[in-house]
Amino acid sequence: MTAVPLDPPRRLVEFTLDGEPARVAEGATILDACRAAGKDIPTLCQGETLEPKNACRACVVEVEGARTLAPACSRKAEPGMTVSTDTERARHSRKIVLELLASATDLSTTPRAAEWIKEYGAKPDRFGADAATMNEQPKIDNDLYVRDYDKCILCYKCVDACGEQWQNSFAISVAGRGFDARISTEHDAPLTDSACVYCGNCIEVCPTGALSFKSEFDMREAGTWDEDRQTETTTVCAYCGVGCNLTLHVQDNEIVKVSSPLDNPVTHGNLCIKGRFGYQHVGGGNTAGA
Repeated sequence: MTAVPLDPPRRLVEFTLDGEPARVAEGATILDACRAAGKDIPTLCQGETLEPKNACRACVVEVEGARTLAPACSRKAEPGMTVSTDTERARHSRKIVLELLASATDLSTTPRAAEWIKEYGAKPDRFGADAATMNEQPKIDNDLYVRDYDKCILCYKCVDACGEQWQNSFAISVAGRGFDARISTEHDAPLTDSACVYCGNCIEVCPTGALSFKSEFDMREAGTWDEDRQTETTTVCAYCGVGCNLTLHVQDNEIVKVSSPLDNPVTHGNLCIKGRFGYQHVGGGNTAGA
């Protein structure tokens, strides 16, 4: 019998979190500790399967002795440190971040964005109607997914998922600088002419709906998209022998989109084109039980 190598146990790090003692495994972030303690820290660019990018800055916390606020998603917990998550300074910073993002970006399909804006008293409209936006129509150049850059917050999660962290297709990247920066294909070519393999892993990690299934986009446009009426069923993809897990999102007895569990050891949330988009063969009456 072949022995399976195991990672050595990690030591526990003890520090103070909002005046209370906290213990997390060595290498864990402050955000990990906050979630373990049941503290609600807003974050948009953090991804369970991606390395922290520190792009949105919505998760900043105050670390005693530090000159600047620290992004909880990437700052590792250290022995003896004192962290405060709900200080006036941290809340003010999150408020400004939410105001800047919401003033220049359509956050209507960003989960919990409206809740956080209300919680922190953010007022995006104070910047006026002329705040910089992409102000362009959604790009619909294929039958699988839609790119709506008016909803993009430049978190780079799609770039990382398409690049060296997962897919290695490098079909998309950041083009332009400053206010002209945007996610784009090479030479802004149609997606059908790019290196895209339509795995849809960029959709999986997008936090705002800037990338979405065309089925979801069409239903939202028609006003029929209703997550409260949707059920989720996790099954195994039947296209090959890898054993990828699929989560079927079903509304009105029809599959409306497919995702994959982020904690699955086979997929880690990633799929190929067949697993994510190849569900049209599932017949009406069999969909809900698939």
